[in-house]
Amino acid sequence: MSEGSGSESEMDNESRDGGDVETDEEDGMYFDTNDFLSADALRSASYRCRENMGSACISDRDGFFSDHIRGIDREIKAVEYPYVKRRDNLPDPKEKEKPVGLWSIIKDNIGKDLSGVCLPVYFNEPLSSLQKCFEDLEYSHLVDRALEWGKQGNELMRILNVAAFAVSGYASTEGRQCKPFNPLLGETYEADYPDKGLRFFSEKVSHHPMVVACHCEGRGWKFWADSNLKGKFWGRSIQLDPVGVLTLQFEDGETFQWSKVTTSIYNIILGKIYCDHYGTMRIRGSGNYSCKLKFKEQSIIDRNPHQVHGFVQDNRTGEKVAMLVGKWDEAMYYVLGDPTTKPKGYDPMTEAVLLWERDKYATKTRYNLSSFAISLNEITPGLLDKLPPTDSRLRPDQRHLENGEYELANAEKLRLEQLQRQARKLQERGWQPRWFQKDEDGCYRYTGGYWEAREQKNWDGIPDIFGQNVDPSCSVEE
Repeated sequence: MSEGSGSESEMDNESRDGGDVETDEEDGMYFDTNDFLSADALRSASYRCRENMGSACISDRDGFFSDHIRGIDREIKAVEYPYVKRRDNLPDPKEKEKPVGLWSIIKDNIGKDLSGVCLPVYFNEPLSSLQKCFEDLEYSHLVDRALEWGKQGNELMRILNVAAFAVSGYASTEGRQCKPFNPLLGETYEADYPDKGLRFFSEKVSHHPMVVACHCEGRGWKFWADSNLKGKFWGRSIQLDPVGVLTLQFEDGETFQWSKVTTSIYNIILGKIYCDHYGTMRIRGSGNYSCKLKFKEQSIIDRNPHQVHGFVQDNRTGEKVAMLVGKWDEAMYYVLGDPTTKPKGYDPMTEAVLLWERDKYATKTRYNLSSFAISLNEITPGLLDKLPPTDSRLRPDQRHLENGEYELANAEKLRLEQLQRQARKLQERGWQPRWFQKDEDGCYRYTGGYWEAREQKNWDGIPDIFGQNVDPSCSVEE
């Protein structure tokens, strides 16, 4: 998501209890993924078949770990949720898309913040930034699993699953070449997913700077974040630096916070467009463990991209107690212990255990959307009557784009951009978000009341920000 950079959060993590103060050089000595993390290794049946559910991964083969997790030999059971049928494809486009040269549009904006640059609808995918925030929850079962491990008293397995969850939010970005719609001020998005045991809500809370805030409630946990994404164009690439903090809190009070890493999009003028995520992500835990993950930046000649590696550290002793390794678009694994203490020639991948694996999508879809992403803009039966007039599903340019009505989509996008220019004036006059407010730390927190208003269908005082009174169901493809 809900996205955040790391400056303040990184300093907090490094100063916590005096831990995590190693330099980049020392971190490189911890292990080098080039030594063992090859594409063949990731596909090796020697460890891919292992599961993160049993007691094999927490045996007493290491005396140090027996002190941490002795007696935790029960398996955790996957939480079962009801099945909900959702669409598995987008409507067939009604028009042929027209190619547009990006260079002619943004050549005068090199080195500038791109948040204010207006692009034709052809460069968008049919999702808003509010809906993109919810994509971070695609693999929310990892949070459910972390909750269950914590209930068994296994804090180490809890943070390992939290770390896998933090990485999994990047998986769906692979192959995505179009940008989401920039929400209008006051635009909202809801996602009530009983099949995942959660409900999610987000709102655009500021226009300049552009900030979106979200809040999600699962069974036994809450997740919230706000994000301000700053983008700059460097000629052949676009750099996106997120600012904000993501927070995950379990019902027992244990809390984890982290910030997202930098994203860059390359070859936007010539060549095949691709994105990369790189930098350091620090996951600060309020309990006994914290985690540091390094997303390796892809080089031009890199044949094994998207690598992530890191470790879990005991906040009490400063010792490294587990290693994490994998790829943000494929899978994450863990190995108990500190590989630097092992004999020369030790291959940690022989003991690696699978934490998370990306869902494999059977067919290639328009805009390279995942099966989960395809469901986000769907208006399921009975939903239309429950939505407020600010929900992203009702945004006309986005709906026309999804239907492949490109001319209508572009015309609506231009109309809404005219309305959005008034948003800054509203904000300067003291406009306040409806469902979030700033806390003492300057972060936006959900104030409550949305789901209650939804149940009562009470949207009094909620403006028609899209400037239309047309039933959007007429343009929704079945």
